[in-house]
Amino acid sequence: MKTLIVGPSWVGDMMMSQSLYRSLKTQNPDTEIDVMAPAWCRPLLARMPEVNQALAMPLGHGALAIGQRYQLGKQLRSQRYQQAIVLPNSFKSALVPFFAQIPKRTGWRGEMRYGLLNDVRVLDKAAFPLMVQRYAALAYSKNDIRSAQDIPQPLLWPQLSVNSQEIIETKARFNLSNERLTIGFCPGAEFGPAKRWPHYHYAELANSLIEQGYQIALFGSAKDKEAGMQIRHALPQGLQAHCYNLAGDTQLEQAVILIAGCTAIVSNDSGLMHIAAALNRPLIALYGPSSPDFTPPLSHQAKVIRLIDGYFKIRKGDAQQGYHQSLIDIRPERVLAELNILLVNQGPQ
Repeated sequence: MKTLIVGPSWVGDMMMSQSLYRSLKTQNPDTEIDVMAPAWCRPLLARMPEVNQALAMPLGHGALAIGQRYQLGKQLRSQRYQQAIVLPNSFKSALVPFFAQIPKRTGWRGEMRYGLLNDVRVLDKAAFPLMVQRYAALAYSKNDIRSAQDIPQPLLWPQLSVNSQEIIETKARFNLSNERLTIGFCPGAEFGPAKRWPHYHYAELANSLIEQGYQIALFGSAKDKEAGMQIRHALPQGLQAHCYNLAGDTQLEQAVILIAGCTAIVSNDSGLMHIAAALNRPLIALYGPSSPDFTPPLSHQAKVIRLIDGYFKIRKGDAQQGYHQSLIDIRPERVLAELNILLVNQGPQ
């Protein structure tokens, strides 16, 4: 079956959507999957063997642009897709498959999309508590999957692979030392500092790890560059040479490769956290107001640290510098202890 997926627009969501692609291919290895998503997703989709090709969605996240969506759908008619699966819940995300005249158009009901979708699923949030379950469920007939327990087990988690030569070449490009193993930090998070572990905690953890003989690589987008600078500058001057602020200097493809080459990762709840999980890196995931009950790291190598219960829709914390108190309360020594357990369990490299 030739299938078009209208993919999500966030890194973490895009990673979790791979469970859908893997489930489709498990049912029918001949399924041909094309994914329409923002152009920045291409480096991730290229590492998913289930995906035949990535189709760039040229329209911005908030643009309705019905005329342009009509033209885009019209162009896709020649591809003769048999099914479309729409992952975002918005009205506009269902327009292109409708205009493309794809016979079967599957998705959760979302913004009252009857007509645009003709294989509509009504979401019982309690029956599908995880986002990855909601994605994977769309690979199956709605008559067969009424709750997450009906999805064939084990649930196929996202998996990315990077070869050793890519790691060697990319480390050399960014002048990372081969004399020390690398611990990666992902100190950024969307929607402001409330989801971020404080930079001074990251710096204290970096100090301890450098003294243990590691080097630190800081990953993130250009808007995380300042947070990386704060971490690095908080270190004693003699240790700063072992801390590399790569935030904003790497393309997503390069960040994926370098994360794959890390001995372990410490991350806030972010898209890079989900990439580290899909690369099966030992991972400490730090949660504050957001909840791992909905979007946890999907890896047996991950340890979640969170001190509160529930979900809080907060974009700026009320503590100093906008951090959330629940993340401030996660002490660096606690993270170091959990990280050392992961490293011991991983064994020699």
